[in-house]
Amino acid sequence: MSLRYFGKKLGVALLTLTLVSLITFFLLRMMPGDAVFNWARQLSNEQGIDIQEARRQVILMINYNPDEPLRYQFVRYYGNLLRGNLGDSFIYKGKTVNSLAAYAMPWTLLIVVLSLFCSFFLGTQLGGYMAWRRKSILTPIMTMYSTITNAVPFYIFAILLQVFLCFNLGWFPMNGAYDAWVTPGFNFDFIVNVLWHAAMPVLAYVITQLGGWALQMKGSAISILGEDYINAANARGIPSSIIRRKYVIKNAMLPLFTSVSMQFGMMLGGAVLIENTFRYPGMGSYIANAITQRDLAVWQGMLLITSAAILCANFLAEMVYSKMDPRIKVEE
Repeated sequence: MSLRYFGKKLGVALLTLTLVSLITFFLLRMMPGDAVFNWARQLSNEQGIDIQEARRQVILMINYNPDEPLRYQFVRYYGNLLRGNLGDSFIYKGKTVNSLAAYAMPWTLLIVVLSLFCSFFLGTQLGGYMAWRRKSILTPIMTMYSTITNAVPFYIFAILLQVFLCFNLGWFPMNGAYDAWVTPGFNFDFIVNVLWHAAMPVLAYVITQLGGWALQMKGSAISILGEDYINAANARGIPSSIIRRKYVIKNAMLPLFTSVSMQFGMMLGGAVLIENTFRYPGMGSYIANAITQRDLAVWQGMLLITSAAILCANFLAEMVYSKMDPRIKVEE
């Protein structure tokens, strides 16, 4: 892989991120509603002061004036962005968007990575078995299962899991990333408690993703079964379990790796609904709160970080895929 190719791909990713930042900046400011006016009205009712005085106090308090010309907001925003400063939150007093993202991003990555790993591993194993045993009852079952999970929005499964497993049965916690009585740190109690709280968001993702991975793997494995090296392995008397595990599944998984980065992006985008359902303190929860309370700084900062994570995942997937499969040559 040449430096020229690497630089070209990196330049495309940076250009895409710049366009995302431009779109979010203008789009969010074009949306109807005035959070400053709402807070000023609330402050006016609480303190019995004039609405204009309350508005002035709110502007000073959050350091944001919606009446400021857009060009000044644009210059200030990108000036801060080039210094790595995503701004200050309006609703989380004294908190910067950087600090909020530094706290929330690990929780989001935890459930997304765990979900993606579990659904991909189980789905590819099931898909490989379905391709190997095409007349088994598992094939129509998984086809029906995938049809249902693709037709029903994933947040519906999250709500159902919360109602039955959390509320009715009480097997899992309703919200949060860990219990208050647990001491945060690299210790057994904390790790187990974190995984216990993450179980429901992870399960909601896995339920909706499993069928798709299984059917993709089945299609890829069926095409592999017709290759000459599979016939040669059968002719040499290699046990079928080894052929299925080392020849079919291993090679059929390679084309699916290009879909992993795309699925990662879709799961990050869906984190708003999943995390808000379980009150999980990830990026999605902060974006949902920012949307409802019109916190533009948090809103655009979290969207920018999420977009950057998706671009990084796609960039790394493209770089790694050519190394995993020697048959693939990157464009020079």
